Amino acid sequence: MRKNNIAAVVLMLLLNCTLDVSAQADSIAATVPQKFITKHSIKIDNKLISYTAVAGTLILKNEKDELIASIGYTAYTKDGETDNSKRPVTFSYNGGPGSSSMWLHMGIMGPRRVVVNDPSPNGPAPYKIEDNNYSILDVSDVVMIDPVGTGLSRAIGKAKNIDFWGVDADIKSISQFIKDYVHQNERWNSPKYLLGESYGTFRSAGVADYLQENFGISVNGVVLVSSVLDIRTLSFQPTDDLPFIVNLPTYAATAWYHNKLANKPANLQLFLKEVRTFATGDYASALLQGDALTVEERNKIIDKLVGYTGLSKDYLEKANMRVVQPQFSQELLRGTQEVAGRLDSRYKGIAQDELGEYAFYDPQSSDISPAFISAFMNYYTTELKVSKDKVYNTGAYAFPDFKWDWKHARSNGFFGDAATPNTAPDLKNAMSSNPKMKILVLNGLYDLATPFAGTEYTFDHMGLNKKIRSNITMKYYEAGHMMYILNSAATAFKKDVAEFITGSSK
Repeated sequence: MRKNNIAAVVLMLLLNCTLDVSAQADSIAATVPQKFITKHSIKIDNKLISYTAVAGTLILKNEKDELIASIGYTAYTKDGETDNSKRPVTFSYNGGPGSSSMWLHMGIMGPRRVVVNDPSPNGPAPYKIEDNNYSILDVSDVVMIDPVGTGLSRAIGKAKNIDFWGVDADIKSISQFIKDYVHQNERWNSPKYLLGESYGTFRSAGVADYLQENFGISVNGVVLVSSVLDIRTLSFQPTDDLPFIVNLPTYAATAWYHNKLANKPANLQLFLKEVRTFATGDYASALLQGDALTVEERNKIIDKLVGYTGLSKDYLEKANMRVVQPQFSQELLRGTQEVAGRLDSRYKGIAQDELGEYAFYDPQSSDISPAFISAFMNYYTTELKVSKDKVYNTGAYAFPDFKWDWKHARSNGFFGDAATPNTAPDLKNAMSSNPKMKILVLNGLYDLATPFAGTEYTFDHMGLNKKIRSNITMKYYEAGHMMYILNSAATAFKKDVAEFITGSSK
């Protein structure tokens, strides 16, 4: 019996030693850059392009030369280029915050693309992956970046993931990755671009400024896909009427699409121009008056809102003329047992609570997520040959300690960080310091997550010098937040971004 106990103790000690050695080996492996290199070719606009794909990690160090993070990325570079000064490179990422770059990667930026039945339901696997004729690889190399906590990206050494989960920490780490990638791959003299989506646009404004101020890297251009630079436009804070004003045109576009308007105009663009004028004029004036608004004026405004939103007069009266986005998504299709999408309001989903006031379930996200995740994970390990023992996180939300620090010094007013975060001042500083930097803003008319009128408001209130105001180009698509999943919009997206890059890189 005693021998058995001794044997058990010895076995436990050996097992613990084995586990410790294994854990140490994993820890050490995380500090070593990883590279999975494959060769491919693709036809884009009937031109054959041979390219190299590198999926791997890049190690970041802090100012004390200590290892702090292993950043995952996938780089696509065209073969046969001998002069990097003539070959642009575009750094791209999604938003969240807390999202990997998988969406842009498999939706529009990478050389391979998942096919979805936008805006019809997709259902379960199998899903189709095809060569992406909409990729910009014919005009620019592409580097997809996964922030810490997503993809293969992790904090290492004494650092923790949460150290990178905040506005300023995120801007700094992504900027450092770009600088290190540029240095390691001899791209200092290449034309450089940032392309972010959603919170990725908020990030890009800060990164463009940080790169310039701290590393001497001036980017040629920034592409903002479904942009939000001022979080105030989305937040629906108590007593703040701005979000209601800038959301109204997207409410109107959505009602128009779903045939909820009593007298539906034939021309969407002219209709939205009319709604914009009302939103920033009579509607804004009425909301700003608050309870001082007369009954007669209030009735006039509500009648207009009925005609623009498709909502009932009774509902708008009870809402005090102010309907937040989840309420609108739930109410617009009331009685049909459906709700309208948030990321893309063309989508309709089953109303899980027909008596509910808010639609927090997003039918677009629920529908396409399985297709994107399944297609990407299959592509990552089979075509890019990334080892299956590597854990790729499609988002950081699975981490129990994931929490975002929204403080941003440039947003501060007289009450410090009590202000709503805003990186428009960062972009203004970057544009002022680099007057040749161009900005391309891509908007989905059916995007209730980052409404186009909110973006217009932000750029109209940046106080830019007239000399650089013309550096901004706005484009609009009859699609949603991820406009590129609609083939017709993907065609326009490719054309707009390619022309932007070729035009600003000379």
